[in-house]
Amino acid sequence: MVQWTENTPPGSYRSLFRWGNPAKHKHPNTRLVDVVQKTFGLQPTHFEKPEKTGLDSVDLNLPCRLAQADLAALSAIVGKENVQLGAIDRLRAAYGKTMLDLFRLRDRSIENVPDAVILPRDTKDVQAILNYCASHSIPVQPLGAGSSVTRGFEAVLGGVTLNLSTHMNRILDIDPVSETVTVESGIMGPALESTLQNAKKEKGLPYNYTCGHFPQSFEHTTVGGWVVTRGAGQNSTYYGKIEDIVIAQHYITPAGEIITANVPAQATGPDLDSLMMGSEGSFGILVSATLKIRRFLPENRRRFGYVFPDFESGLKAAREIMQSQCGAPSVFRLSDPEETDLALELYGVAGTPLEWLMRVFGLRKNKRSLMIGWADGSAAYADMVHENIQTICKRAGAMSTTGFVTSQWEKSRFLDPYMRDDLMDFGIVLDTLECSASWKDLPAVYASVRAACHRRPNTIVTTHLSHFYPQGANLYFIFIGQMERQEFVEYHKSIVDAIQASGAAITHHHGIGRLLAPWFAREVGPVAFGLLNSIKKYLDPQGVLNPGVLGLGMGERK
Repeated sequence: MVQWTENTPPGSYRSLFRWGNPAKHKHPNTRLVDVVQKTFGLQPTHFEKPEKTGLDSVDLNLPCRLAQADLAALSAIVGKENVQLGAIDRLRAAYGKTMLDLFRLRDRSIENVPDAVILPRDTKDVQAILNYCASHSIPVQPLGAGSSVTRGFEAVLGGVTLNLSTHMNRILDIDPVSETVTVESGIMGPALESTLQNAKKEKGLPYNYTCGHFPQSFEHTTVGGWVVTRGAGQNSTYYGKIEDIVIAQHYITPAGEIITANVPAQATGPDLDSLMMGSEGSFGILVSATLKIRRFLPENRRRFGYVFPDFESGLKAAREIMQSQCGAPSVFRLSDPEETDLALELYGVAGTPLEWLMRVFGLRKNKRSLMIGWADGSAAYADMVHENIQTICKRAGAMSTTGFVTSQWEKSRFLDPYMRDDLMDFGIVLDTLECSASWKDLPAVYASVRAACHRRPNTIVTTHLSHFYPQGANLYFIFIGQMERQEFVEYHKSIVDAIQASGAAITHHHGIGRLLAPWFAREVGPVAFGLLNSIKKYLDPQGVLNPGVLGLGMGERK
């Protein structure tokens, strides 16, 4: 029997690298363990003794390279209590949640650590800190909740990291007339949504509201993190990606403030909101944002689930749903055969009457394709979307699974990342990469990237689409394998190479950070990359803002 690691001692290495809430777990169920064991040819004894669990305490002497005069000046701005110099605080501000981060912390590979973590209290503090650091050539990294999967805030040149979530986490205004909310960038997703979804009772507003932005990392992310990485939530097909939700932004830069207009649309030249979103702290520090909100109507939710004979018919149906002009579902996911079979195992469908019905309908393993999701909005709208999906899916030969499989997925939609820590205790890596493509190119992108993923033998590779548009969709690749750090690095690189070679966008919603910076310049081309570097130089002439992110200010990485 597998003995999963339950405890996470405060101050331990595990407290730095494990996902989420130390008191919360989602251990891989026995069905997933069986699949892993069979695929990798592992003996049952493999899961008896976990290794590199990181339960030991962090006992490091991390020298601070800042001069005492610098520390005194920064303390004078924010107060001595808001300047952190301890090893745990600085390590937590150095590592995110990429698989490389997890490898390094488990191996005690300590690098790219800030010299101090600063906790600004408000916009004035951010401005004063940035002014001081720019004039003294001290690098500044912005930090939200620390869940980056792209090495987005590593202090490659030391300096200071600004933790914006400690104090700058307030709701500044809710406007029910215009249906907007203005928040400080460090507010956590659950805190924002809790207030919005209970606005009638807590704020005396006419309705309850939602931003509709629910990434898988929702419980451990900030609004600022969503915005600066151009993120997407699991409900983006209806609510949009974050760039569709943002109305206005306020940035602090070494060159001064950038405050965009709080209006729904405008034609005043190039779009500054789009320019700043996705800059990942390289152009300025986001201190607040105004977001669209919509009425929260969970009572109208209409869940659906279908299994198609094959992936091709599922793709065709998904495209028709998006192009039929009958409305878009909110959550919308389509799994390829490999993911479908694994999902049906994990959701407990195997051995049930539903599995028997699939055989009757000729929906065979290694071919069938699972679609799940739900419709949001007014009752009439949700009904229309649900009925349209039903018509299209039945016409394509799909069998309904009712809302059962969707409800099973919904229960764990924010918990799946917890499994990575358990599997990695036994040398099993679980990681993801994602991209986007047009409908015309998507089948070829899927085939070529999937082939690259499967060039490594004895590797589980699953794929799904989870963000849809009339013109195309994203592809999300999940791979599980038994591998060491260097093999993982090379394997990861080969998949990104395959994504770029296929003509797809190298990321749909994870952002670039430092992880994908080597591919970014080629993605946008030399003229555009030169333009971005020029903007960087104007806004940040000393090059102190998040050095190395996007590869800006450092030339094209090879």
